[in-house]
Amino acid sequence: MNDSNLTMLCVGDIILGKDAQPYFDSVHPFLESADVIFGQLEVPYTSRDEQSDELERHPEYLEPLVKEGFSVLALAGNHLADAGDMGIEDTINWLRDHEIEYVGAGMNISEARRPVILERNKTRIGILKYNCVGPEETWATSNKPGCAYVKVLTHYELQHANPGGPPSIYTFAEPQSKVEMENDIKELRKKCDVLVVSFHKGLVHQPAKIAAYERELSHAAIDAGADLILGEHAHLLKGVEIYKGKTIFHGLCNFIAYVPSLFPKQGDDMEAWANKRIELFGFAPDPEYPTYPFHPEAIYTMLAKSNIENGKITSTSFIPCIVDKEGKPVVVGRSSGGLEVLEYMRNITELAGLDTQYEWSGDEIIMR
Repeated sequence: MNDSNLTMLCVGDIILGKDAQPYFDSVHPFLESADVIFGQLEVPYTSRDEQSDELERHPEYLEPLVKEGFSVLALAGNHLADAGDMGIEDTINWLRDHEIEYVGAGMNISEARRPVILERNKTRIGILKYNCVGPEETWATSNKPGCAYVKVLTHYELQHANPGGPPSIYTFAEPQSKVEMENDIKELRKKCDVLVVSFHKGLVHQPAKIAAYERELSHAAIDAGADLILGEHAHLLKGVEIYKGKTIFHGLCNFIAYVPSLFPKQGDDMEAWANKRIELFGFAPDPEYPTYPFHPEAIYTMLAKSNIENGKITSTSFIPCIVDKEGKPVVVGRSSGGLEVLEYMRNITELAGLDTQYEWSGDEIIMR
């Protein structure tokens, strides 16, 4: 093998609790074989917050990410400020102390917009991350910790022949915010061989549908110089798009998302809890997944894979996984559940109006 060849794996949202190492059992061999591993750390970790014990969010619980060899964690997202400024500071400090790069957040906006540049086997990989879903409280300023962001606007066009009826909804990036993102990409393009942009974006808990701004921003990023686009936040897989020969993973779903805090406590009214989730999100989680109370279709997830040769991405694929009832991602091959994931991807891709085709290559699924 040429010493400039690399494998990069990218995964979706990560929320770890205490004693999380067993959650990596099935995916460990794949992570171990990768040269670069990227993931989205969904929540902050600090011991200074009063909910740290209840939520299991002490920084040392992130230790499995060190053992599994994660190279970069993205922090820009809607939960970044859940534990205040101290949560952002403590998360960053822990990652820095444990030699995991972070991107998309910082103690001010300049740090939050700073790219990560990794050098592996004579190849420089540049990564940028933006939060596109708000809230504004998470956004960094010149003197406030937070995340890098692209502001997205929503316009509701009323159906005047049907007062009170459902409006048409249009989403698009605020122009100046979009230009700033494009400028970041153009500047980074001068400094790296492979350029990755990750967006915290998408319609949460809504299968298949991709909002207009998601394609707008993904295309704009590629036009500005990006080679690979990643999407997190929706907590569901979304379709894959090929644009100008570049791959857009519109939604990577969860990787490991341990959130028993969202499940009813003993003695709570299960029916009332389920009805409230239906009211908010249109579904009731499966009670057999007490630490993973997401949409029933969120059991399908993936490891997104890029092969890099001589400073260029030469192919992209994904390793299909199904989350078990303990909340662990389990790698599934063609004869062990992978066909189920493949059929799901084909279905949601078609429903989203994308024309990407999927086919097997060994136990991985490639796009064309």
